[in-house]
Amino acid sequence: MAATVQLGIQGMTCASCANRIEKALIAVNGVEQASVNLATETATVNADVVLADINTAIESAGYQLQSETRQFVVKGMTCASCAGRVEKSLLKVTGVISASVNLATEQVSVVVIPSATDDSMQQAVTSAGYELIIDRPESQKTEQQPELAFYQSDNWPVIGSAILTLPLVLPMFAMLLGADWTLPPLWQWLLATPVQFYFGARFYKSGWHALKALSGNMDLLVSIGTSAAYGLSLYLWLGFDGHQAMPHLYFESSAAVLTLVLLGKLLERRAKRRTTDALKALENLKPTSATVWRNNSWQTISAAQLNKDDRVKVLPGERIPSDGLVIKGSSHVDEALISGESIPLNKSKGDHLTGGAVNLDGVLEFTASAVGAESTLEKIIRLVQQAQGAKAPVQALVDKISSIFVPVVLLVALLTLLTWGIVFDDWTQGILHAVAVLVIACPCALGLATPAAIMAGTGTAARHGILVKDAVALEQATKIDYVVFDKTGTLTNGKPELTQLTALRGNEQEITRLAYALSQNSEHPLAKAVVKHAMSNNVTLQETSDFNVVAGKGVKAMVGQREVILGSGNWMRELGLTMPTEQITVQGASVSWLAEIKDEQTFLIGLLCFADKAKPEAKSAVKKLQNSGIKVAMLTGDSHASADYIAQQLGLDNVQAEVLPQGKAQAVEQYQNEGFKVAMVGDGINDAPALAQADLGIAMATGTEVAVSASAITLMRGNPELVASTLLLASATYRNIQQNLFWAFAFNTIGIPLAAAGFLNPVIAGAAMACSSVLVVTNALRLQRMSF
Repeated sequence: MAATVQLGIQGMTCASCANRIEKALIAVNGVEQASVNLATETATVNADVVLADINTAIESAGYQLQSETRQFVVKGMTCASCAGRVEKSLLKVTGVISASVNLATEQVSVVVIPSATDDSMQQAVTSAGYELIIDRPESQKTEQQPELAFYQSDNWPVIGSAILTLPLVLPMFAMLLGADWTLPPLWQWLLATPVQFYFGARFYKSGWHALKALSGNMDLLVSIGTSAAYGLSLYLWLGFDGHQAMPHLYFESSAAVLTLVLLGKLLERRAKRRTTDALKALENLKPTSATVWRNNSWQTISAAQLNKDDRVKVLPGERIPSDGLVIKGSSHVDEALISGESIPLNKSKGDHLTGGAVNLDGVLEFTASAVGAESTLEKIIRLVQQAQGAKAPVQALVDKISSIFVPVVLLVALLTLLTWGIVFDDWTQGILHAVAVLVIACPCALGLATPAAIMAGTGTAARHGILVKDAVALEQATKIDYVVFDKTGTLTNGKPELTQLTALRGNEQEITRLAYALSQNSEHPLAKAVVKHAMSNNVTLQETSDFNVVAGKGVKAMVGQREVILGSGNWMRELGLTMPTEQITVQGASVSWLAEIKDEQTFLIGLLCFADKAKPEAKSAVKKLQNSGIKVAMLTGDSHASADYIAQQLGLDNVQAEVLPQGKAQAVEQYQNEGFKVAMVGDGINDAPALAQADLGIAMATGTEVAVSASAITLMRGNPELVASTLLLASATYRNIQQNLFWAFAFNTIGIPLAAAGFLNPVIAGAAMACSSVLVVTNALRLQRMSF
């Protein structure tokens, strides 16, 4: 069975690297789909194949799978066959590359990708009949993950090469002052050689892998270019016969280019790390421990060991370990990093809690409702990872360009060399200008332009409670010119109250009992309002039988010996009944009618009016959309009176009432046929068809799971203003992509001809190339400063 896994890749430097890895992965038998993101340095692979085969393919392409080695104690093994069984069980776990058991020490060494969870490995070993001990002593953890020495850090190549390069480039500045600080050729060679072959070794290694794969990348360009400048210097020095003045050597050019490129890569790595800040913040919300009621006492356990329906206690200042329902206590809870809601929310009995939120001031006890991978926090993290790893449609064009970019640059460099050598008879300048062409080329900036912006944009969205499923949804959001809202729970609070109950036959107490009996098994907001009203008035609940929900119309059941229906005006009209609307006294109310079927005749016995207020932010949300040139409509199954009342309050462009679920999808299709790009915003099961039909489905997570799964964007808060924020952020993200692509193309289309024409020396070209990637990622980071 195919599974999707995200892998970290080491050694990528430009878009051509990403393309080569994609091709290598797709060539693996069992891999159905593979997508490589240069900005995150990850590959998302959908495959039915062991990870070892994928690892082999990546290494064959000249790259490395980001992995780590973990060691665990295994209990219960007695012979070599036990060791073999443990190894096989671990190899089946998603994320495990290899496993090696030492029977003598009762330990297993597992090579895994960083995202692999210890819990999944523990479950696999347990299923095989053994026990994997996860909790290791702190001393052992420190020993396994020693702190890197300075010469192994990211800073060392830049600092070391800069120290050696400085004496080589200082004479260039001294010349401006009329001084001659030129070093002897031997000293130039001694300083430049370590920079070229020690600090620059990574470029040769990566370039060689690219050549073996019959491809090219940025490192190949840099290694060829700097080697040419270094080799030219050696040739001029060793060929000097002493009869004329020593020719100028270009050791400073090769060393300075390498130093600048290394500096650029360091700054780029640091900037790229910031694009994943939102995801890291979410990861840090994962609780580590939980206090649960087990064996008649409160016990502290690992949060990973929580089970559904466990009774959990959270003290002030603690992080809530899982989703759940409050059964005791009252407290304010901070959900800012999960939902984007900046104001702490009061939680008491019956309220829902989200794992990862912080309990502020009271003691809460709750029943765990979703743990592990099913928790809201884990789903959010998966969505953000999925969105940040996805490719935008525009990336397809960039990939095509990137695939031919390096060969074209090599060809231009060759033509530059030949032109200057043959036409102008100056091979020395030809080599230098060819070097400048090679190092000015910016495939990195081209490859980072789109993913860096998408990562920053989706991360910012997640921080504000907007979850984007993929990059396609972001692009669709930029085209929207018609937003259609559901009414109940989306534009209104979704908590209607029973404001009028009128008996058309019998008395109000009897009508209340019948309506209560019909509503008790329904999840509809109006039914909940009836139940709340009845319970507050201590109405006795009667037995019902043959209960039946008639989709989009109402409910029907036997209450005692009476056959009763409760539903919409449309249903009553279908049954041939005339409704005394003059009895309705509540303006803009949603009306349900109670009828009885007796002796094959149907007659009305009561009416119920419900009032649902518009959300405080609804009017502002509509205004913001309209100010952006977007039309706003509302679709609802409620009555015309109720719909028109809300529409007038909010100033909507269009409203359709008494619409069945399938009718909502048809209404969306009608708007699309008129030429509009439609976004549908809803929160209920009845909105799912319309969410799927729309060009962009936006669901409020305060609603049902069905609506969320049918949508491309999920709003973690029930605030309709987030719709305008979503479209604004999508537009900003795509503007950012366009800016990044412009700069990436501008650097190349302007820089390469200038270098070929001799207007850029290699050092300036290297600095420009280093700046290009940093500029692109830094521009993407501007999205993180957006506020709504």
